[in-house]
Amino acid sequence: MYRRSCGKLFFVSDDLHVVKVKIPLNYKNRNYVGSMFGGSLFSATDPIYMIQLMNILGSDYVVWDKSTDIRFRRPAYKNAFVTFEFTKEEIEKIIERVKVENAIDIVKQLYITDGKETVFTELDKTIYISTKKYYKERRVKKS
Repeated sequence: MYRRSCGKLFFVSDDLHVVKVKIPLNYKNRNYVGSMFGGSLFSATDPIYMIQLMNILGSDYVVWDKSTDIRFRRPAYKNAFVTFEFTKEEIEKIIERVKVENAIDIVKQLYITDGKETVFTELDKTIYISTKKYYKERRVKKS
């Protein structure tokens, strides 16, 4: 499905802490007025943080995209770019918080830009993280 968003990963760091995506404006995602369809801007950002964290944290954790608050600032009449980044300190803080709280939500802010200064879209992505053990116990209690 990600291929249909028109997003293209053009850089992934070895430790997966940085992922850069290009969203080229083309006939597949151009809307009626010639700018990029907002759904393409959103869908190109949808799974990246979740996939990064799943791979960085490992199989002892459950990670889900929970919600996104999106604000369209100006039309994208050209290619768009977005960088997803976790610092080592953020990862350490996530691990420590999950140890204490069992399950947490974090909010990461993203900017979809022209690759320079122009911001097309701002997003606040809420991501749920818990230990696999806690997640399973909670699901059993609910059912």
